[in-house]
Amino acid sequence: MSASGPLPVPPHFNPAKVGEVWRVPYLERAEQAKEWARIYSIRPAVKDKTRVCLVVVDCQNSFCIPGFELFVAGRSGTGAVDDNVRLCEFIYRNLNVITEIHLTMDTHRTMQIFHPLFWVDAQDRNPQPMTIISAADVEEGLWKPNPTLTDGLTGRNYEGLQSYVLYYVRQLEATGKYALIIWPYHAILGGIGHALVSAIEEAVFFHGVARCCQYFCDIKGFDPLTEHYSVLMPEVLTDEKGRAIAEKNLSLIEELAAFDVVVIAGQAKSHCVAWTIDNLLEELRTRDEAAVRRVYLLEDCSSAVVVPGVVDFTDQADAAYKRFAEAGMNVVKSADPIETWPGIQLGE
Repeated sequence: MSASGPLPVPPHFNPAKVGEVWRVPYLERAEQAKEWARIYSIRPAVKDKTRVCLVVVDCQNSFCIPGFELFVAGRSGTGAVDDNVRLCEFIYRNLNVITEIHLTMDTHRTMQIFHPLFWVDAQDRNPQPMTIISAADVEEGLWKPNPTLTDGLTGRNYEGLQSYVLYYVRQLEATGKYALIIWPYHAILGGIGHALVSAIEEAVFFHGVARCCQYFCDIKGFDPLTEHYSVLMPEVLTDEKGRAIAEKNLSLIEELAAFDVVVIAGQAKSHCVAWTIDNLLEELRTRDEAAVRRVYLLEDCSSAVVVPGVVDFTDQADAAYKRFAEAGMNVVKSADPIETWPGIQLGE
């Protein structure tokens, strides 16, 4: 692996198109990537002695394209678009350093515990997006699970589903996680919102050809009965009777633990990014405390969920990153050369 410093950004990259949806011209980009590798002596990833993994969290249209269901605007109003410009440039400048890229993908269907159709009030009306449902709300009957969603969807009769949802919201509160938020329908499997941002897809494809390596998509959020902000594990693992409803992604945890360097970016800083980092921190601590210092967070490639006049999670996101730094993780800027990051030693 070359440690000679950042590469230039290829001329095909157009920052003005990062906030748009378009088709990646694969064959053209593949030929350009092979030529780029030749010009800059970029060796195959398999030859890397220092193995660097980039984890890109949920850079999908639903979260990153203005006008889509859950655009992560941050306080600037253009958060995810600006973040992805910087993230694409980071990938291109570090083609010769990044060994492997993992892309987490939020993956949902219509009927899930955080979507409006799952819940009804006393008049059988669904909650509006951004409604927060507390344990007290469920206890008092302000919100109840939709009676039509039992059996085939949940494997439970209605009484069993009522018992479960009360346990679920209580668990969220007992563990200090975010209260249950009803999100707009988003990242629907097979829909355009589920797809990767075109500019990110293009950069990842270009990297794969230039380095002769595969990228990986890690699916999360498919279970209808739990939220799944983190790619490593859901918000709640068991039901009220101690039965498993979802599992940790042990294979991905073990894979990330084996890298020399893990770099994390994506959306949203306050939710899916923060919980992924939090879970990784917990898992690394149980394996090797020193491994925590091999994690680098691109603070300028993630933004918090902000809906003006409704919610603003910026302070929570910043507090989480401060806690991660205090635990030994490294908070860095994407424009700074990787070889200048604290603790980095790139092998030839």
